[in-house]
Amino acid sequence: MGFVDFLTDAGLGLLNNWLVTRSYIVGYGATQADVACFKALKASPDAAKFPHAARWYKHIATYESEFSSLSGDASKPYTVYGPDKAELTLNPAKAPAAADDDDDVDLFGSDDEEEDAEAVRIREERLAAYREKKAAKPKVAAKSVVTLDVKPWDDETDMAELEAGVRSIEKDGLVWGASKLVPVGFGVKKLQINLVIEDDKVSLDELQEQIAEDEDHVQSSDVVAMQKL
Repeated sequence: MGFVDFLTDAGLGLLNNWLVTRSYIVGYGATQADVACFKALKASPDAAKFPHAARWYKHIATYESEFSSLSGDASKPYTVYGPDKAELTLNPAKAPAAADDDDDVDLFGSDDEEEDAEAVRIREERLAAYREKKAAKPKVAAKSVVTLDVKPWDDETDMAELEAGVRSIEKDGLVWGASKLVPVGFGVKKLQINLVIEDDKVSLDELQEQIAEDEDHVQSSDVVAMQKL
């Protein structure tokens, strides 16, 4: 239907809605379509009522000294642009064939291939910027909370020394947490200790091997619980 007028709120609302997802009246750059609509407005739309139209008007105003050099047909009125018509006006490849006069086809504006190439360029630039931003973002280390049971040889094992030996193991990415002694029967107690590890830095198998090296106190160890942070 195209733009009808820019004097009423209804007409300005149509322009505002048209510019919700667009920076220009047609295509990916300023053309005579923008010039025609800009001149028809006379003044900037109310930014409170028509924020997208006001944003577009302010942007096109920066081209005012270049209006005459912009591509497109300067003789066309603003009413030929807008919903259902802008694409046909500046894109003859999409315009229906004239029934009686083939010489009236509009040859101005960019064709599909030019617009598609511009769209691809913009998309690739945005993707490249996104990848660069993502690559620069610090990687969050994956961590796990582990509960470990450490069993002594018998009821005569000094559990304080056993725990001290366990906690003496230091690794990058390993943090020891709370612990307690849990009865297992016949006067024997096992050490149950919590720890936080960075998955990429600490191997639980290697950690358990190091704990088992305290042969005077440790019989064995088992992972009883593990949860990702």
